Amino acid sequence: MGQAVSQLGVGVTVVAVGQQVFEITRSSFWVGLLGMANLIPLIVFGLWGGAIADAVDRRKLLIIGSVIAWAATLFILVQALFGLGNVYLIFAAVAVNSTGAAITGPTRGAIIPRIMRPELVPAANALNSLVYSIGAVTGPMIGAVLMAVSGFAGAYAVDALLFTASLYAALRLPSLPPLGEVTRPGARAVAEGLSFILSHPVLLMSFVVDIIAMVFAMPRALFPQLTHERFGDSLIALGWMNSSMAIGSVVGALFSGWVGRVSRQGVGLVVVIAIWGLSVAAAGLAHDLWLLVAFMALGGVADVFSSVWRQSILQLYAPDEMRGRLQGAFMVVVAGGPRLGELRAGAMATTLGLGGAWVGGGIACAVTVIVVGLSVSGFRNYRARSLQP
Repeated sequence: MGQAVSQLGVGVTVVAVGQQVFEITRSSFWVGLLGMANLIPLIVFGLWGGAIADAVDRRKLLIIGSVIAWAATLFILVQALFGLGNVYLIFAAVAVNSTGAAITGPTRGAIIPRIMRPELVPAANALNSLVYSIGAVTGPMIGAVLMAVSGFAGAYAVDALLFTASLYAALRLPSLPPLGEVTRPGARAVAEGLSFILSHPVLLMSFVVDIIAMVFAMPRALFPQLTHERFGDSLIALGWMNSSMAIGSVVGALFSGWVGRVSRQGVGLVVVIAIWGLSVAAAGLAHDLWLLVAFMALGGVADVFSSVWRQSILQLYAPDEMRGRLQGAFMVVVAGGPRLGELRAGAMATTLGLGGAWVGGGIACAVTVIVVGLSVSGFRNYRARSLQP
C-alpha cells in the first residue's frame, strides 16, 4: 500500500522533470541525458546496495535508501519554488534520487522471496508490477494537470508528500536480518554476484534480452518532442503518452495468472519482447493520439509479462545470501537499460529525426531479440520447473 501511494508521486515527477528540462533546453538530447544522471548512480549504488542487502538487516537498509530518495525530491521541489531553471541542478537532484532508488530497489526485491512461499513469488511479482504500473498510469496524468494548474513546483510538492507513504511502509516491516553465510559488502561481494550471473547462461540471457528491449526501443525521451510537433504542446497529450505503457502493464498484471504456469520461459521472453518492439514501432507511425496510446499499451502488456518471468527466475535461482547482489544487478539492468535507451533515442533523433529514432528502434529491438535470444540453446530450451527455490 505504501508503494502504491508513493508511486503516484514518482509518476508525477517523471513527467515533470522531462518536461522542465525540455522547456529549458528545447532539446530531446538533453532530455535523453537525464537517463545518464540516473544510470551512473544506479550502476554504482545498485551493485553496492545489493551487496549490503545480503549483509545487513534489509528493513534498516530500505529505510536509509528511502530517506535519501525523499531528500532528493525535496531538493528538486526547492529549485522549482525558487524558479532557478538550472538544468544542472535538476540533473544533480535526479542523480541523488537515483542513488536512493538504487539502494531500495535491490532490497525490496530480496525481501519478496523472504516473506513469500516460492510458488507464490510469480504472483507477488505480478502484484508488485501492478502497483508500479498503476502509479505510472495515474501519476503522469496527475502531473500534467498539476503542471497546467500550479507549475512544476506543485507537481514536485505532491511527490514529496506522497513519498511519506513508502517511508512509513518501510518502518512497519519486521526485522529482516541476513540468513546463511554473510559476505562483507565490498568489491569482492559484488564480484561474487556478477560471477554467479555469468556462470549461469539462463540468468545472463534474461539480462541480455531486457537490455535489448530497453536500449533499442524505449521512446520516452522523445515524448516532449512528439508532443511539440504533433499535438501542439498539449500537456494532456504528454500525460497520456507517459501513461500509455503503464496502462497496458496494469491490464497485463491483472490478467497474469497464467504467466506462472508457463515452463518455456526463455522462448516466452523472446516472444513478448519482440511484441514490445513491434508495438513501439507501430506507435511511432501513429498520428492519432488514441492509436499511439493503444500501441504503447500493447507494448506495456508484453513488458509486464517479461518482467514477471525475469524477476521470478532471478529470485528463485539463487540462495538467500546471494539474492541482494543479484537484485542489485537486476536493478542496474532494469533501471539502467531504459536510461541508455533514452540517451540512444535522443541522440538518434538529432541525426535521423523523430521517426527514425522511434520506429527504427522498435524494429531493431524485435529483430535483435529473436536472433540473439534463440541462438543460445540453454536459454531457448530452458524450462521453469528445473529451478530450485
